Amino acid sequence: MDNNKLMKAYIAGGCFWGMEDLFRVRPGIKDTEVIYLGGTNENPTYQNHPGHAEGIELTYDPTETSFKLILDYFFRIHNPTTVDRQGNDIGSSYRSAIFYQNEEEKQIAEEMIAIVDASGRWDGKVVTTLEPFTKAWPAEEYHQDYLVKKPNGYTCHFERFGSFV
Repeated sequence: MDNNKLMKAYIAGGCFWGMEDLFRVRPGIKDTEVIYLGGTNENPTYQNHPGHAEGIELTYDPTETSFKLILDYFFRIHNPTTVDRQGNDIGSSYRSAIFYQNEEEKQIAEEMIAIVDASGRWDGKVVTTLEPFTKAWPAEEYHQDYLVKKPNGYTCHFERFGSFV
């Protein structure tokens, strides 16, 4: 595989451990990293990340998957209708957000939100924010691959529906 052809996607949907664990085995996903993004300070830490979301950086092969399919799965494994909350995790760190890198990604995200809303599968409307990607900071090493290291660790993420597309 030519690493120069790999692409990245940046999403947040609550605690980053559960999302990373589910995405790591998806077709076309070549690497995952839990990150902080969308906040106000440089070099955020778990103890100090004002405004940052717990997110994931997905490195993927666009010949095997697409941004749209990544978002389809994203909307199936977390509840995009709760503001600043997933499961027991509450606060802006746990918001549902798509960090788009260009207008094409923003348009795909808007289309996917409309598809998910129109499906009626969730009880409420999607509140996922669309935020321009600026910079991501890796989370601490003990957060990386957390559920591989601790297979019975906490997660509120699971596949709830079949594909939206």
